[in-house]
Amino acid sequence: MAAARPILGLVSLIILAGGILLQLLVILSGAVAGNPLDLVYFLEATTNGIKGARNPTRWTFFSICGVVNGRNGNCGAIVPALPFDPPRNFGTTSGIPAPFIGTHTFYYLSRFMFAFYLVALFFAAIALFTGLLALFSRIGAFLSGFNTMVALFFQTLTAALMTAWTVLGRNAFNANGQTATLGNYAYGFTWAAMACFLISTILFCAGGATGKNDTYQKKSYFGRKRSTRSRGSFIDNESQRRVKDEYD
Repeated sequence: MAAARPILGLVSLIILAGGILLQLLVILSGAVAGNPLDLVYFLEATTNGIKGARNPTRWTFFSICGVVNGRNGNCGAIVPALPFDPPRNFGTTSGIPAPFIGTHTFYYLSRFMFAFYLVALFFAAIALFTGLLALFSRIGAFLSGFNTMVALFFQTLTAALMTAWTVLGRNAFNANGQTATLGNYAYGFTWAAMACFLISTILFCAGGATGKNDTYQKKSYFGRKRSTRSRGSFIDNESQRRVKDEYD
């Protein structure tokens, strides 16, 4: 069974690396041009009636973009932890749907999502390095499983927050007569990364548990062997004493 540990560790590492790649494709959207990054966005909405806004407008991880040939284009300045807050994003309340005005709900939902995304990436990267130990030891497997589980926790929070603010934002735009759609790639990559971390966590822990019974049985075997020798030595000594007493 212990021979299966390196296989489980290797499969876990591959799946974990795939999850990290999916995270990076979302995180780099709006900051790096190229395929498929130009297709990744959280929310797209027609912003007609909003002065100075691109029409339609796409919210990505690092910037607000327009649409050029179906891809992100004409993006604005790169902003770390870019919040989704139309009045703040466009600097006006004119033409902005009412649910966005006078509230900080969307601002905090999106800001926490960005923060949790980076935290999840951080722990996933740590798990990727400690995962090398999982190929050789049970402790390394359990340590990697713990790090991946933490990444899974924050990635799940990220996915939930992303779903919350994008769905609420889409509904608000649609109710105001402005067409809005969710970003399929951002959704797919985010939830798929969460699934990768879940599978990787299970496999790392399974690798750590592999070979545990074999180790326990070996220890028990040697323990019984030592105990038998001790009892045998005691019996031999008693027999010798009895023979000696009889001759005396």
